[in-house]
Amino acid sequence: MLFRSCWKSRHKNSCGPAADCWIRPGPAALLWICVTHFVCGGAALGVTKNVVQKDAEFDVTYNDTVTSDNQTIYAFNQTVSRNKTEGVRVSVDVLSEGLESPILFVVRQKQAVLSFQVPLILRGLYQRKYPYDHVGRTLCQPPSRAASETQYFYVDVSTLSSQGTNYQLRVSRVESFTLLTDKKFSFTASPSQPQYFKYVFRDGVDTVIVKVNSDMTFPCSVMSVQDIQCPVYDLDNNVAFIGMYQTMTKKGAITVQRKDFPSNSFYVVVVVKTEDEACGGPLRFYPLRPDELMDAGNRSKRIDVVVTPAIDSKVYVMGMLFCLGIFFSIYLLTFIGACLEKKRMKETREDYLNPADMSPAETGKTPVSPYEYGSIADNGSTLSSEAITDSATSTDNNYGYMERSLDSVGRSRRESLSSVEEDDYDTLDDINSDKNIVRTKKFLYVSDLSRKDKRVLSKKYQIYFWNIATIAVFYALPVIQLVITYQTVVNVTGNQDICYYNFLCAHPLGALSAFNNILSNVGYVMLGLLFLLIVLKRDIVHNRALDRNDHNALECGIPKHFGLFYAMGTALMMEGLLSACYHVCPNYTNFQFDTSFMYMIAGLCMLKLYQKRHPDINASAYTAYACLAAVIFFSVLGVVFGRGNTVFWIVFSVIHILATLLLSTQLYYMGRWRLDSGIMRRMVHVIYTDFIRQCSTPMYIDRMVLLVMGNIVNWSLAAYGLLERPNDFASYLLAIAICNLLLYFAFYIIMKLRSGERIQCLALVLILFTAVVWGFALFFFFQGLSTWQKTPAESREHNRDCILLSFFDDHDIWHFLSSIAMFGSFLILLTMDDDVDHVPRDKIFVF
Repeated sequence: MLFRSCWKSRHKNSCGPAADCWIRPGPAALLWICVTHFVCGGAALGVTKNVVQKDAEFDVTYNDTVTSDNQTIYAFNQTVSRNKTEGVRVSVDVLSEGLESPILFVVRQKQAVLSFQVPLILRGLYQRKYPYDHVGRTLCQPPSRAASETQYFYVDVSTLSSQGTNYQLRVSRVESFTLLTDKKFSFTASPSQPQYFKYVFRDGVDTVIVKVNSDMTFPCSVMSVQDIQCPVYDLDNNVAFIGMYQTMTKKGAITVQRKDFPSNSFYVVVVVKTEDEACGGPLRFYPLRPDELMDAGNRSKRIDVVVTPAIDSKVYVMGMLFCLGIFFSIYLLTFIGACLEKKRMKETREDYLNPADMSPAETGKTPVSPYEYGSIADNGSTLSSEAITDSATSTDNNYGYMERSLDSVGRSRRESLSSVEEDDYDTLDDINSDKNIVRTKKFLYVSDLSRKDKRVLSKKYQIYFWNIATIAVFYALPVIQLVITYQTVVNVTGNQDICYYNFLCAHPLGALSAFNNILSNVGYVMLGLLFLLIVLKRDIVHNRALDRNDHNALECGIPKHFGLFYAMGTALMMEGLLSACYHVCPNYTNFQFDTSFMYMIAGLCMLKLYQKRHPDINASAYTAYACLAAVIFFSVLGVVFGRGNTVFWIVFSVIHILATLLLSTQLYYMGRWRLDSGIMRRMVHVIYTDFIRQCSTPMYIDRMVLLVMGNIVNWSLAAYGLLERPNDFASYLLAIAICNLLLYFAFYIIMKLRSGERIQCLALVLILFTAVVWGFALFFFFQGLSTWQKTPAESREHNRDCILLSFFDDHDIWHFLSSIAMFGSFLILLTMDDDVDHVPRDKIFVF
């Protein structure tokens, strides 16, 4: 009853002719009833409340005073049309200092109510409070159904302070409230004076990009895209409640699709945050007294906004056709090359079988297959068929398909190395069976390290393929599920700080936010599949040669084992799939998806290089994948705990150096050493006898040179990591793997040339072509369009526009070029030893 009497008294005495506008049922009326009850409640306590209503005009500054005894209502009216939207902005300044209570401003509209207090208190981290005496708010403008109508709204000013408080009130129309396509608009915003503007899709445009730029890095700000509805969330503490939003320093961009906004229009909201921590700014000190008000200082920011049309469906089609066309052209070139090579080999065979200048009857010799001829690695001379037959004489059946006596191998070796003394060869009978003697000779040949049964080795290396296929399935399925969840969270919450896209070139398709970054990974999959087909063809040809007991397949060239090649092709395909998954929502937590199979590829390539001339002693699949699993484990630890953690870097550097020393020992002694309790005693003995008692040169100089260089590189990388502690630990770990791979590859090429072997034209062309492509690929990789090492706002400072077909950015070109370069690198490993395919294995050096 008390509330009813108060409401009736106010309505009768002070509402005037406009009273019917106030009490219209609806949310605005209910909120006004609550405010009235709060203000008029003093009447029941014997306090007289004077309510004054004034007819007010736009663009006029009102200076007035308010106390707990009086309340002022400013009445405004405006003409609203259906086809035109005008913004209205309310600006308030408090002129008094040391207020007991804030002033409450309530703006009542037809379908909305906006209320705020001055000084406006905004909170930061740790509940720090920042007061603002100047507040500016834009009123929400709901769409009008009538062609034209006059709407009223009221600004109520009240306070509970008994002292008079001076204030200024100004209500003005916002110029350029509706943004125009491709036209830049500039404005100033602050935490207490947010800004928002309206954009309407024009006909024929279904997708636009809202770009916001500023010359100022700080203060940190937030840009948001919200549907046309009231209220508009335009304060730091509520801007994330609805729509899409992202933090920004100098750059921000959001791609907006018409299908997401039924009204064919939306608001662009810009809010300046109270603190800069979200954008990577400094963290201010924590106040000693939690209730202490902090001085925010000047946090105004000049901002430019422009809305531009995004690409249409034709560009999507052109981008997809371009991407597929590049890699299908590589398929076509490979097919043509295979046909030409087959034709050349057929003509070569016919020339050998049917010489043009003489017949077999004239020569008096039986025609021999061209595969029974070849160039010897050490002097390049032609090997006669008699020599091949002699070297292939079988007297020992202990080593499977290598059915020949080591006596003949030793004899051929002595003939080819006239400078080597006879005492260098062990003539004991156990040289034929004891691998400790065979593998520790000063001069090793491929025949010495390819004595095991081919069927056993074939099964051993096929496990590489089946293991990586199993790993791929178990790894990829959870990854796909996780990134789908990431994309769903981004679409539902609108939080675009979750994913580190290049927002200036992120083209959505369906639920995907950056389809172009996903599409560009198709090259890895297609070229990985093509490499598998090439390896399969070689495998089939080799098996047919073995089935017909072809001499070259049995006794000549590098032993053919294709299991690692199959694993490499599978790893390349999985790299494409997982890189695509990573780019669904690239961020700090899932970068491992993009790098795991890069570690795999680098490790498999090194294993394949080593396997070529050490087939009997190469690591098993279980050992290799266990080591790669340890690498990925440390990668995860480094990403999670490595940032600035000195203890982690010390531990990792020690493990890195120890692993380098152990691997060096394994390679130098060809696995003929033991890691047991007596290792230290044996090390001391070697150091004493070889360095102190007498200065001896290493028995295997070439191997020692490689290992010394490898240790220098790895120790340097370990020292760099310990001193610099890079934030991107995953890339640092990948750099270690790539440096070791390049070092071993360079050593292999140099030793191959030193041994008198040659690089065939195809392999040489592939090496040069791949090196050039890798150079261009790395150039685009280091452009750095985004980085999760920084905050999302700082990462967006690196964003750039598309540079290819208005669809692909620099990182997409990196995907294209790196997939081609990896494919070329694999082909180099596949073909680089084709020149020794007709050379007996006891003439091919091990290095």
